[in-house]
Amino acid sequence: MDIQSDVIAILQSTLGIPAGSIAAHPDTRILGAIPEMDSMSVVGILASLEEQYGITVDDDEIDADVFATVGSLTAFVAAKLD
Repeated sequence: MDIQSDVIAILQSTLGIPAGSIAAHPDTRILGAIPEMDSMSVVGILASLEEQYGITVDDDEIDADVFATVGSLTAFVAAKLD
């Protein structure tokens, strides 16, 4: 299972941007770097991650740092799976 690839695919799908729009690198910025990223898209991304991985994300677990980069969001999902 490649969590980073899944995270990128979910981001692109939820944000409605073309495949390949988000570089597959942990340092790729998300929040503030992708115009389509807003509060409603965060909700959609979290719902997709919960469905994909069978995890539950509580409101108090989410802050801007989680969505800062591809790497930070991937690490968050990986930690939820441990």
